[in-house]
Amino acid sequence: MTSNARPAVMCPARAGRIAVDQPKVLASASLVMPRRNAGGRTTSLRTRQAAPISARRTGRAVAVFASGQKGYKVALLGAAGGIGQPLGLLLKMNKLVNELSLYDVAPVTPGVAKDLSHCNTPSTAEGFVGPENLGKALEGADLVVIPAGVPRKPGMTRDDLFNINAGIVKTLIEGVAKHAPNAVINIISNPVNSTVPIAAEILKKHNVYKKEKLLGVSTLDVVRANTFVAEAKGLDVATVNVPVIGGHAGTTILPLLSQATPNVSFDAAETDALTKRIQEAGTEVVEAKAGGGSATLSMAYAAARMAESVLLGLSGTSVEECAYVESSIVPGVDFFAHRLRLGKNGVEEYLPIGPISDYEQKALDEAVTILQGNISKGREFANE
Repeated sequence: MTSNARPAVMCPARAGRIAVDQPKVLASASLVMPRRNAGGRTTSLRTRQAAPISARRTGRAVAVFASGQKGYKVALLGAAGGIGQPLGLLLKMNKLVNELSLYDVAPVTPGVAKDLSHCNTPSTAEGFVGPENLGKALEGADLVVIPAGVPRKPGMTRDDLFNINAGIVKTLIEGVAKHAPNAVINIISNPVNSTVPIAAEILKKHNVYKKEKLLGVSTLDVVRANTFVAEAKGLDVATVNVPVIGGHAGTTILPLLSQATPNVSFDAAETDALTKRIQEAGTEVVEAKAGGGSATLSMAYAAARMAESVLLGLSGTSVEECAYVESSIVPGVDFFAHRLRLGKNGVEEYLPIGPISDYEQKALDEAVTILQGNISKGREFANE
């Protein structure tokens, strides 16, 4: 099975600056991650004051240094793999986490936990190996993050991973249903377009399904879109925010460049080239690693950001993120990635897509057809 910071650790690509124009957000400590407040201004959370209503992600860093809020137990399933180990480190550094439970089938897992336990951060870290210990790893978890599964290799698509990873996710979600039925679940294991519907079906069988608590992590698509747009236009990545909708594989990934902030323009050729680069960015990494792995570090970063957003929501600060969830926002598909508002119960609000360009509408229509097949494939597997 393979697959957040001392308060001053900076995670965004250009992390040397922290904005201080909105100092009131959350009286709890957290990983340094980017957000905007409800008014669109960037924020730095160096305060012990109470939170305002919401925060919105951009590339700019956010630091939360105060104490006194509830910490959370996070269970990381697939903790010994290429995504799991760096993600475990980022979670260990996140002061919203007070207990980190690390699970894998790999014998090295207790060593990973021991290694992380030496980091002088307030949370504990404990390792659990094998199916017989899955329940112990999950008991009392507020958030379950699942990067477990085999990685992509050269020439592989996400669908090529299906037969192996689908079985892994099914088994792990069975455990979540029995031992952590109230936890928010973040699924990273590919193909996300199918593994999230699998998880939903398994949870339904156990009568514990809450759609607002099951999220497919498509955050890496947003992270990449922000980075690539900033590079293309010479912008400070800390100011860039690009919604990415659809799914989390190939042409189902649809960056809404027309909605990018700050407002930027691309001609038709630029739009097409940049959209395709964002869609195929995972392949870009696989090829660059020449058979030595897939996008593990950037995925760990993106997953840490998403985990932090969920924990901030549980803490009482509403945060906007894009994620792949059960949603009726687009007719014809039951699961779709789009902007959400996270809060104390997981997803609090399903935000509309908004106006999109003709190019984006055509791509969306094509993505819907592919997603329908991905979703059906997952459901059929879960119900075999």
